[in-house]
Formats: sequence, structure tokens, C-alpha cells
Amino acid sequence: MAAVTGAPTDLQAHRDSIRLREDRLVYELREILGAKLVAYLGSVKETRAVRQWADGERKPSAEVMQRLRDAYHVAALLHQHETAPVVQAWFMGMNPQLDDVPPARLLREGRLEDAGPAVLATARAFAAAG
Repeated sequence: MAAVTGAPTDLQAHRDSIRLREDRLVYELREILGAKLVAYLGSVKETRAVRQWADGERKPSAEVMQRLRDAYHVAALLHQHETAPVVQAWFMGMNPQLDDVPPARLLREGRLEDAGPAVLATARAFAAAG
């Protein structure tokens, strides 16, 4: 991910989550989280769908794409500070700030207007704690 000199990492992650083309965003998210976790977030059973999204052969629904954009924002922010395996573990693990619900589950099953901001706030706290 290309960073803007002097821009806070959260702001850059936000900008990229909005500006990246759908296929590129899915590709980048898959690079950080892995195909299985992206498939889970996208509510599909096969990683083939994730590959097709990343290759531009198929498009996710608007709701799924918004969930993936939210997930990318969080993943990109965390990946500025942590390795991909740590980011993956953070997404899948129980989180005390989210009532022990894994962030991936909340992003997949929660109301879009609530889940994204809650997971992002938790990610910001995790990144700030180092």
C-alpha cells in the first residue's frame, strides 16, 4: 500500500478503502487476511469467489462490498503496525472491547452502520497500544 508522506496511517487506510477499485481492494485485502477470511467476511463458501472478485471476473453485492471496504480500512490500518498473521489473528480472535465477539464476525453479521465504526475504534485502540 502506498503511503502519503506525513499522512496519518488511519487517514491513508481510509482514503484507500474508498478510492481503490473493487477488484484491487479485494486483492489487497486477500493479501493481508488470506482468501478464507475474506470469503468469510464476504459471506461466500468458496475462496473461488474471492479470486473472481480480485480478478474482476465477478462483483460482490453492494452490501458485501461495503463490508469488505470496512474490513480493508481496519486491516490496512493494523497492517501498518503488525504482520499479516497478527492482523489475521486479531480479526478472528475474541475481542474484549467487542464483548468477546471476533471483529470478523461482527463485520460479517452486524449492522453495517454499527459494526464498521465499532471494529475500527477497537483497531485504533489496538494500534495505539502498540
